[in-house]
Amino acid sequence: MIATPFLQGLGTGAGLIIAIGAQNAFVLSQGLARNHHLTVALICAVSDALLIALGLSGMGAVLAGSDSLALWATWFGAVFLFWYGVRSFRSAFRSGSLALGERMRMGLGATVAATLAVTYLNPHVYLDTVLLLGSIGGRYPVAERFSFGAGAATASLTWFLALGLGARFLLPLFRHPRSWAVLDVLVGLTMWGVAASLVAPAFAG
Repeated sequence: MIATPFLQGLGTGAGLIIAIGAQNAFVLSQGLARNHHLTVALICAVSDALLIALGLSGMGAVLAGSDSLALWATWFGAVFLFWYGVRSFRSAFRSGSLALGERMRMGLGATVAATLAVTYLNPHVYLDTVLLLGSIGGRYPVAERFSFGAGAATASLTWFLALGLGARFLLPLFRHPRSWAVLDVLVGLTMWGVAASLVAPAFAG
């Protein structure tokens, strides 16, 4: 009986996590730059596990019922993602003269801070982990709920490790500075796209 919730958590978690988004774009870019990529992947995976646990403990229902908290989180996250997009576009303009070995790498502290910001300042992360996975897994009894959460957390860990460590196989493509410029533009567009999707409902009415 426990195996079924685990597999359902694994499949649901993979379906939500394996998508183009701000967090995945950041992990990929750090993996390609070989910039503390394992640390970045582990921070994202552990963060997802903690947020999934919060959702399964009932926090998802609390957040879903607070309109003011959701509004503040949405706008704060949108501003951060817009700023990070600007940063990526600025990097793209510099990439034309920077080869792989010449690209500026962040220190460990700055990398950890950026990873935490991309994770916890992005409301979509809470939507996927706390609200969606929390509400789906919350239907199970406590023992099976734990199994569901373990499956979802396993999907997150597997994906982020594959993204961060597997990026090295793309390194031959990124020997050319122009490839970095294209990646930076794509990351910037992704960040802006996510930011726009967050605030669009406020202007729709």
